[in-house]
Amino acid sequence: MPTNISPKPLDRHASIERIQSRSDPWDLVVIGGGATGVGIALDASTRGLDVVLVERDDFGKGTSSRSTKLVHGGVRYLQQGNLTLVRDALRERSLLRKNAPHTVHPLSFIIPCDSKLARWYYWTGLKLYDVLATGAGFAGSKMLDAKSVVEHLPTLANHGTGGGVQYQDGQFDDTQLLTDMALTAAQHDACLLNYANAFDFEKSASGAIAGVHVTDTESHQSLDIRGRAVVNATGPFCDQLRAVDAPDSSPLVAASQGVHIVLPKDFLPGSSALMVPKTSDGRVLFMIPWHDHVLVGTTDTAIDKAIVEPSAQDQEIDFILETASDYLNRRPGYEDIQSVFTGIRPLVQDDPSAKTASLSRDHKIQVSTSGLITITGGKWTTVRKMAEDVVDRAIKTANLPSRPCRTTDTAIIDGNAIKPDCADPTPLHQDFAYTVADIQRAVRYQMARTVEDVLARRTRCLFLNTSSTMVIAEKVADIMATELKEDGDWKQTQLSDFRETAAHFFPPSKPMEIR
Repeated sequence: MPTNISPKPLDRHASIERIQSRSDPWDLVVIGGGATGVGIALDASTRGLDVVLVERDDFGKGTSSRSTKLVHGGVRYLQQGNLTLVRDALRERSLLRKNAPHTVHPLSFIIPCDSKLARWYYWTGLKLYDVLATGAGFAGSKMLDAKSVVEHLPTLANHGTGGGVQYQDGQFDDTQLLTDMALTAAQHDACLLNYANAFDFEKSASGAIAGVHVTDTESHQSLDIRGRAVVNATGPFCDQLRAVDAPDSSPLVAASQGVHIVLPKDFLPGSSALMVPKTSDGRVLFMIPWHDHVLVGTTDTAIDKAIVEPSAQDQEIDFILETASDYLNRRPGYEDIQSVFTGIRPLVQDDPSAKTASLSRDHKIQVSTSGLITITGGKWTTVRKMAEDVVDRAIKTANLPSRPCRTTDTAIIDGNAIKPDCADPTPLHQDFAYTVADIQRAVRYQMARTVEDVLARRTRCLFLNTSSTMVIAEKVADIMATELKEDGDWKQTQLSDFRETAAHFFPPSKPMEIR
């Protein structure tokens, strides 16, 4: 985006006024402001449809901010033989790099091998990966000898005596891309609103869904939003909303949680990531350079139900630390962990008896008797295609104006390129690259409403170093109170709420320090 162009900001008050003043039904009402919901709003708005999106919490509060930060086809899915998913994801990887080059970039991965036979095995599989990604603009895989592996991974231990394989995939910052997608949707006249809880549906005399009843959780005001089509894009919480529509509906989702830990950069210096091709639970595990830290994960643990703020289990952290210790020359411990974050996967439940690690990452669209369109499953990389499929289905279901998808060529705005007037370049903390201007931008342009919004999602402080984040929380609350014209009571409530959330980002054996 040219620096002399200032895009339309995400303005919460303007969105509420727009909803209140609307008398005609919207073409599309989207419930859920994660990657899938925002992707749908972007797709629909670029087709010229009138679309409104409501999110119960903040955009990306749940699963979408807690990914492994990869835009990838999925080497593990290649091992499972799901070539269609891998091919489609690799195509989407290429489109994301083209449309959002400011946050999606290539990253080299090294698979250390303990024998030449293993090296040949992984190289052969990755050559198929290369074929499926033909023309994608990412470098192809190649074999490395043992010396080259160590040059790329200088802290590697116990593995790589048989050389290794190098391949490229994509890396990104998930909430930066999500916020930028929301900004881009707003430029195409989408109406987006966070902290707006959809709690019930309006139905016609025949039982067809005709709208959504919403509560603005800041003012506790009711908003009634009429729509020709309604989409349930609430991820792991989609079954709760489906039960509001039809109490006898069968569950679609098998919830699973994945945990990541964040370590200091010196555990894996350099610019290459390390992939552990097979762990004790049958998954792969990644050690990835990210924002001058090292991201390690993930796990796959079945859980009974989705919750808004999940916590890592001791055994999940132990598993990650033990696996990492087997590959690094310095054993990481609880004292080295700078942050822990946990996300919940909305896996499609085709076989209730299957382990969550084996469930498909494909997406599923279901239309209920009343016309509620539910989308679940999928993954970050395929969000654009998921959104296209949903909007296509909504057009057919609700007889909306039929227009072709445009998101294959829609450039995503770089929201971080926006320079607020009178921006303050003062650094927030020596451990972070963020400044006061980043807080000002988050409030003025990106609809940040809480301290958590800023420190967890508009910046990534909470995901990088939880202790250092607690040091700057009060400073951030002061800046936000000035921007939002809030008082001391608001600030104290914000700090209390943030401490409660931040407690989940400390490992259980490393209690939070109250600052």
